[in-house]
Amino acid sequence: MAATSLQNYTLVITGAPYSSQAPQTALLFARAAIAAGHTLDRVFLYGDGVHLASSLSAPPSDETHWAKEWARFLKDNAVPGVACIASALRRGLVNESEKKRYELPASNLLEPFIIAGLGEWVEGTMASSRVIYFHAGG
Repeated sequence: MAATSLQNYTLVITGAPYSSQAPQTALLFARAAIAAGHTLDRVFLYGDGVHLASSLSAPPSDETHWAKEWARFLKDNAVPGVACIASALRRGLVNESEKKRYELPASNLLEPFIIAGLGEWVEGTMASSRVIYFHAGG
């Protein structure tokens, strides 16, 4: 049996939790990749995918809390989770510095996610052997 080479992935999630399967499918992939010995360079949230980084989601108790599941996974595996700043601001997702900058009443970014620009996506595409997109679908 031939040995498989280990990969370093960047995952890009563009679909929101509860309105698409993108975050759920990405998390299943991420867990399987780590279990197989692969590494994740980062998880980049873009478009509606930034809703995954909101600390204000509160699904019913009998549903999976995808934001908390992702936050736990990222912390447990020391994987950076990055929300695109332009997408985040358009959708009302802000960290403490953006809260102050725009004089908003509160911040709502779930740790360990950070807000950053598209440069993070570019770095991920350059640093990773594979970039996999998880879209909301058509």
